[in-house]
Amino acid sequence: MWEGLGLQVFLMCLGAMLCSAVAASAPLEHSHHRRLSLHRHRERTGKEGQVLHRSKRGWVWNQFFVIEEYTGPDPVLVGRLHSDVDAGDGNCKYILSGEGAGTIFVIDDKTGNIHATKTLDREEQAQYTLTAQAVDRATNKPLEPPSEFIVKVQDINDNPPEFLHGPYYARVPEMSNVGTSVMQVTATDADDPTYGNSARLVYSILQGQPYFSVEPQTGIIRTALPNMDREARQEYDVVIQAKDMGGHMGGLSGTTEVKITLTDVNDNPPKFPQSVYSMSVSEDKVSGEEVGRLKAKDPDLGENGLVSYRFIEGDGMTVFEITTDTDTREGVIKLRKPVDFETKRAYTLRVEASNTHVDPRFIAWGPYKDTATVKVMVEDADEPPAFMETSYSFEVEENAPDGTAVGRVHAKDTDVANNPVRYMIPRYTDVEQFFSVGPEDGIIKTTRPLDRETLPWHNISVSATEIGGHHQDTKVRVNIKVKDVNDNAPEFATQNEILVCENASPGKLIETVSAVDKDEMAHRQYFHFSIAPEAVNNHNFSLKDNRDSTASIYVTRRGFSRMTQDVYFLPIEINDNGIPPMSSTNTLTIRVCSCDSKDTILSCNVEPYILPAGLSTGALIAILACIVILLAIVVLFVALRRQKKEPLIVFEEEDIRENIITYDDEGGGEEDTEAFDIATLQNPDGANGFLPRKDIKPELQYPMRPGGGPVANNTCWGCLVRKDRWY
Repeated sequence: MWEGLGLQVFLMCLGAMLCSAVAASAPLEHSHHRRLSLHRHRERTGKEGQVLHRSKRGWVWNQFFVIEEYTGPDPVLVGRLHSDVDAGDGNCKYILSGEGAGTIFVIDDKTGNIHATKTLDREEQAQYTLTAQAVDRATNKPLEPPSEFIVKVQDINDNPPEFLHGPYYARVPEMSNVGTSVMQVTATDADDPTYGNSARLVYSILQGQPYFSVEPQTGIIRTALPNMDREARQEYDVVIQAKDMGGHMGGLSGTTEVKITLTDVNDNPPKFPQSVYSMSVSEDKVSGEEVGRLKAKDPDLGENGLVSYRFIEGDGMTVFEITTDTDTREGVIKLRKPVDFETKRAYTLRVEASNTHVDPRFIAWGPYKDTATVKVMVEDADEPPAFMETSYSFEVEENAPDGTAVGRVHAKDTDVANNPVRYMIPRYTDVEQFFSVGPEDGIIKTTRPLDRETLPWHNISVSATEIGGHHQDTKVRVNIKVKDVNDNAPEFATQNEILVCENASPGKLIETVSAVDKDEMAHRQYFHFSIAPEAVNNHNFSLKDNRDSTASIYVTRRGFSRMTQDVYFLPIEINDNGIPPMSSTNTLTIRVCSCDSKDTILSCNVEPYILPAGLSTGALIAILACIVILLAIVVLFVALRRQKKEPLIVFEEEDIRENIITYDDEGGGEEDTEAFDIATLQNPDGANGFLPRKDIKPELQYPMRPGGGPVANNTCWGCLVRKDRWY
């Protein structure tokens, strides 16, 4: 029967050596006699006549413990193993295997004492699993089956708390109430939290009081003072400590830094640094130009410090305007319209600056706005002359003689000096110089008669320059309208020909004509049409005035013939009834056309009537077919003649005599006729025994004629020549 002895020792940090000595000298032992007595008790309590036996168990022990971080000179006795088969004669040998066996833990193979030879750290490994066995020393045969046991490392407070995520950064709004949570910090301790107080932490603040506090158990940091102002101090460096052993003396501690920043709230109204601002502006400045700037200071940040400006009273509220520069947060005063030194020399304005965003939590602290007075002085400037009107409009009749007065412009110097003014027309505004202006009086006159139909409007400019000073000038626009005079006769609106059918019946309306006039038409004015006196007695056409500026043309006879006359000319007189009245004679061209029974025009040309009448479309097609057949026969004949290689035109033998033969003898009349054989002349080759060949086509050759020289005798021009001889 095995018997196990277990050692369980617990010591504090300062009593480690003493506990080790006590553990070595006073092991706890489960005696074999006790188990034997337990075995006898079970036998006595069995049924009558029955002996009870328990199964054999090799090892009996509790867990073994060894303290960590032991630094004594001798190995620490962990425990003792003993088996009831060990008679103490040295034949029983104890063997130890498992985690750390032989390196960390060693066993005395005779006594069974187990010692730890190295310093153990619970944070590295909290327990070790080992296996014990008793064998015969001589044969190494097991005397008992092996069994496992555990050696646990006993924790001591050897690890301080640590803040793993420090340093920390936190933000909290300024003016927060006392107790406002800022953030929570947490420390960790590597010691055993289930054993003693080695890992029980308590938090405290070492730096940052009296502004902040920390909850001892949770590590939550809170504000400790009211009305902390960011504008006074924005950042705080807080040091938090975590201490183990419940915060008692002898515990280990760790610290971390927390940087706390106060964020801005709108707790400050804008404030002008001065109550009165003085500015000045020259009278020659134009609308939109800047006059000056002012700024109300607001120490708040972002949208909490945004300021808007406006005029609340003053005599220049319609003359000036104020806007906000978003980059600089300044109020910018600009001209809304020009100022005049001679009219008003000073303006007073009241400006209000207010926050755009107001925090309702602090609205009771007072109005978030401020006011200031702005005085603007107008400075005198040498200004150019000013016209009495911004633009001028005049009228003049067309065809008015040169020198006719159109109108007058007037400008004056607005400065105190009131210098005289000289006028002129810039040539680029009146390139053809239709007008002139008096340099002193500003009267505009024409330089030639004007034609409304050519240019009804003239847009010019007149400049006025002060005499003396800086010779500044100004310009004004002058629009001159040319009034109409009835000086143009009316004429036909279009010049198209009028078509009339040969079979038109008398009284038929063939056209309605209208007229146009370059002059302006007065109210209820219309054109009057009539046939010219020289054509009043014509018997072909008549005219009816419709009294609405149009006239109708009618046929007055029957039976027009294109073969007889295809075009008629009808002169028409048009009167515009103006003042003075203007009239013109316009010729209307009327062409006679062929029409069908429905008065649909078929043709207006004369040429088709030269052909024989009565040819229908079928007849024309038959004629064309015959022409095509004849052409085909001719082409076939030519092709056959070429195939036989015969000339297209056959020269008879008697035709040869028509060739020209030149000789030197003078003509002798009948003597010459008798002296020569006409047959020989007709066929010279026949006289020599040669006959012309008809199987070869003769070729025409034209010898080059010497330029400028006399023609040699005995030369034949234009003769028919073979390749081997002349004909």
